[in-house]
Amino acid sequence: MKKLLEIKDLCKTYVVEKRQNNVLKNVNFDVEEGEMVGIMGPSGSGKSTLLYSVSGMDKATSGKVVLDGKDITKLSEKSLASTRLNDMGFIFQQMYMMKNLTILDNILLPAIECEKDNRSRKEKVERCEALMRKLGIIEIADNDINEVSGGQLQRACICRSMVNNPKILFADEPTGALNRQSSSEVMDEICKLNAEGTTVLMVTHDAKVASRCSRVLYIADGNIRSEYKTPAGLSDKERERALNNWLMDMGW
Repeated sequence: MKKLLEIKDLCKTYVVEKRQNNVLKNVNFDVEEGEMVGIMGPSGSGKSTLLYSVSGMDKATSGKVVLDGKDITKLSEKSLASTRLNDMGFIFQQMYMMKNLTILDNILLPAIECEKDNRSRKEKVERCEALMRKLGIIEIADNDINEVSGGQLQRACICRSMVNNPKILFADEPTGALNRQSSSEVMDEICKLNAEGTTVLMVTHDAKVASRCSRVLYIADGNIRSEYKTPAGLSDKERERALNNWLMDMGW
């Protein structure tokens, strides 16, 4: 399969009160097109910093992040912002949306801003509505964001992340703020998108969520210590049990 994302010797250092904190230390890994890769590790291990550095939301101190052949660490701020808008999708634990817009208009906003999309506004609205139907939330299109459940809002965030047909979807604890049922429903939708070809890189602390990934990277003390490939042919419970056993071996 084609390598969509290549991380080479990635480092991230923060300086606080003249003291260096090396959060990421020469991180190396690849993500192939169509994969769903989870990132796990103890609290403070650098999981979210890694996701933010890889996606260009936080500037790496050194190293390379090559997305579809383009090193995004060398882009200007303007070019990087354009790459995030046009080629990446984002889902966060906190479901950030504009309070003065309806659910549909929140989903539509990235499509309106997208430089590569020459479709009419009507066509873009139809695309948003099609995504909402696919995720089972078309009935809340005209609702305000405070008029829907957490699970519905996160599915709307997934719609927003997919509206520009991104090359890769970045997810930071996408089920962290949801109850177990909503978490399962949201993961079902992310897995469907992945099955249709969307590449996903996801940070999670939940083994049940991570067990649905094809591969899990374990980060500790700012570096990838090991990786786990999910065996084929297992039930959901068997996948979760096998991953938990591996995590215990890693000192989880």
